[in-house]
Amino acid sequence: MTTSRLHAFTLERSFTHRLHRLSKMTDRISQMAYLAEAGIPMSEGRCLTAIGAFRPLSVNNLASQANLNKSQASRAVQSLVSQNLVNKTISTTDGRGVVLMLTPQGTDVWQRTMRVVERRNAEITSCLDVAEIAQLDGLLDRLVAHAQKALLGVAESED
Repeated sequence: MTTSRLHAFTLERSFTHRLHRLSKMTDRISQMAYLAEAGIPMSEGRCLTAIGAFRPLSVNNLASQANLNKSQASRAVQSLVSQNLVNKTISTTDGRGVVLMLTPQGTDVWQRTMRVVERRNAEITSCLDVAEIAQLDGLLDRLVAHAQKALLGVAESED
């Protein structure tokens, strides 16, 4: 059933508007949690969690995994390297590329940031029961797959 069948179309009822609004509201709270509990800004925390979860990563892979553009990922990496949280080494498979790995100190901060992520996810979904969380999880997977398919179509038409 489409939204138009449920409600007359208005901006405030549109999926994209509500999703963006929810994202912005949860990000404001998460930003405070990252600073208070992990000691780093949320943008760096998101990069650190991606490096720890999907290691080893290149800067391009990090940008993709953290939903950033390459310049944002590069700036975050520089900050994380300067804080001794991430090591940047030359790739053995691509001499022009680098590989990002957590330092021992970075691993400690990564564990703290993962606790923030886990707690924030629980807080955000705490108004839902277990069945609703499972349903939302499945629906989000479908929406992400649908969006990825649409992006592939756009990329193919640009070639």
